[in-house]
Amino acid sequence: MKTKDRIIFAALELFNEQGERTVTTNHIAAHIQISPGNLYYHFRNKQEIVRAIFELYSSELLERFAPPHGQKESLSLLKHYLDSIFTLMWKYRFFYANLPDILQRDEVLHGSYIRVQEKLRRNLVSIISSFIEMELLEVPESEMQSFVTTLHMITASWLNYRSTMSLKAQVTEEVIHQGMLHVIAAVKPRATPAGAEQLQLLEDGVRAMHA
Repeated sequence: MKTKDRIIFAALELFNEQGERTVTTNHIAAHIQISPGNLYYHFRNKQEIVRAIFELYSSELLERFAPPHGQKESLSLLKHYLDSIFTLMWKYRFFYANLPDILQRDEVLHGSYIRVQEKLRRNLVSIISSFIEMELLEVPESEMQSFVTTLHMITASWLNYRSTMSLKAQVTEEVIHQGMLHVIAAVKPRATPAGAEQLQLLEDGVRAMHA
């Protein structure tokens, strides 16, 4: 692996474990046993590393939440999107947990974030429309944008909400699964009988992970 990539993945690991605020470039360099000068050859400061991590996150986000193409079994498709929520929130949990603070410190990153989220919203509308065509959901066109906003708010804000509710809150896999259950709960009122049945299967699967 190239040194630049090692720096990015080491930073991601440390940010998730210790919080982005507490980790310095010296910590990152020491973690992969390179000199600070070697790190600065690739990144001028920690903020550039955060931006590089965000680029990875953005690519994975838009890839995982791309509208479905062709015929796919509906339950596996629902599970794919639900699994993607967990994967992204766990892999980039430092970002989700401290999103407002991170974005307020970097106007460039904030601009990138807004552009990516706008693309995500368009994808989510297409995804929901696909589930409507599969007769799994019933969402009137007039309510589509507010429904997508609700789902978006839950996933983007869940970890930040948990951290504000308790100063000692830790981001665990169980906490992220709780967020997934809230997403399912928000979707259930819009489900058809067939959709409700499949959502219940997914909900039971999530709950069973911590039974």
